[in-house]
Formats: sequence, structure tokens, C-alpha cells
Amino acid sequence: MNGLALHERPASASWRIALPHTAAAVPVARALVRTALAEVEHGADCDTAELLTAELVANAVEHTLGSEPIELVVHLLPSGCQVEVHDQDPAAPGELTRPTGGDPDPWQEHGRGLLLIRSLSSSCGHRPTEKGKAVWFRLTVVPRG
Repeated sequence: MNGLALHERPASASWRIALPHTAAAVPVARALVRTALAEVEHGADCDTAELLTAELVANAVEHTLGSEPIELVVHLLPSGCQVEVHDQDPAAPGELTRPTGGDPDPWQEHGRGLLLIRSLSSSCGHRPTEKGKAVWFRLTVVPRG
């Protein structure tokens, strides 16, 4: 075959699932993201997507009150993926888009999740929703080598 072989990306696909407002939601969310990216042979980095999804879900469970389910939304686009976690709390997430202070204390168990999301995603943020907020990150497609 002459010329370059083009790999087509999926046009777009979305998944939306309600998760319990408990720590049990974290492994379920990780599995859903991995399955979604593998199912359509998407080019986004599965390991990074899983890690950042786990951080978003864990933060939603730990830092929002109540027992209402949280919602995981995965959007696959030709340019990458966007993962959102919706919760009932309208308050903006701590240091997601405006970091304050220096590096996290290396002796503390907590405090690195939002740093990971800021550092490893191509973009991240939050927005209000009718019932609270959505916190999201995007990953771009990794070229196949």
C-alpha cells in the first residue's frame, strides 16, 4: 500500500451512569472508563483516564454531603475524551483551577488528587448544573506509534 494509513477515530460516544455516594463507586467508575475507552479502541491513555476518574469520584464521595448518587459521564470524541463527575454540592472544588499554596505535604495521605488532575489532563474545570456541579477533565488522543 502506498501513502499513509489513516486510523479513524470514533465520531463520538457517551456513557452516563449513577454511582452510589460511597467509596464503592471508585472501582466501578474506573472499570467503566477503561471499558468505554477499550470498547471503541479509543486513543486516549486508559491508565491516566482511570487514575483521574478515580480522583474525581473519590473527591465527590469524600467532600460532598448526603447520600444522593453521584453521576459519571464519559464523552469520547475524535480529539480525545472528557470525563465528568456530577454531584449535588454547588461549591467549587478546592484547588482545581486556581491552585493555592505550594506542594502538598509529602507526609499527608490526602491533597494530591486535584494536583494530579491539573498536571495530567489536557484541561480541567467545573461548571454549575441544575442540581449542583460537574467537575471534569479532558485527555487528548495519544498518537499510535
